[in-house]
Amino acid sequence: TTLLQADFNYREQGMKTMLFTPSLDDRAGRSGVIQSRIGIQANATVFDKEDDLFLEIRRGHMEGNVSCVLIDEAQFLSQKQVLQLTAVCDRLDIPVLCYGIRTDFLGEPFEGSKYLLSWAEELIEIKTVCKSGKKATMNARLDADNNRVLSGEQVSIGLNYEAMSRKAFDLPSVSPAGWTVPDDLN
Repeated sequence: TTLLQADFNYREQGMKTMLFTPSLDDRAGRSGVIQSRIGIQANATVFDKEDDLFLEIRRGHMEGNVSCVLIDEAQFLSQKQVLQLTAVCDRLDIPVLCYGIRTDFLGEPFEGSKYLLSWAEELIEIKTVCKSGKKATMNARLDADNNRVLSGEQVSIGLNYEAMSRKAFDLPSVSPAGWTVPDDLN
């Protein structure tokens, strides 16, 4: 929703934007659509991990002055693509707004998120709330019966996810880091 609002605000002022979404995200029924949970949507350029986003954005900028680039599901960017987006900001002077999550269902960072968090000049967290009422920072994967899933591929589109606080997520019990809380503290 926030990405689509930002896009609307730029376009309302007569400015050109470029929207990108990963090819693997087809939750809207097809790739190339950014759709919010409240039903608004916009078409976007689809990217794969091999795509050079700098060249794509520079080409779009040469065709008509691009005022802002918006990336949905930015956790699926590659390290190289995050570097390309820093060059869009620094060399083309175009702001890039990236939207996505930090970690997977085991609390492990996504490649794109890791480099965005490391190289971004500004971070703005969009807050969401856990059922406990605390700030949600983790995402638990759920099966069709709403049972927690603790194994599988890092990327799995189409499953259900629940935003949770770190405490409710119980990070030590699912993290592959190999440490457990001492029994006397459980």
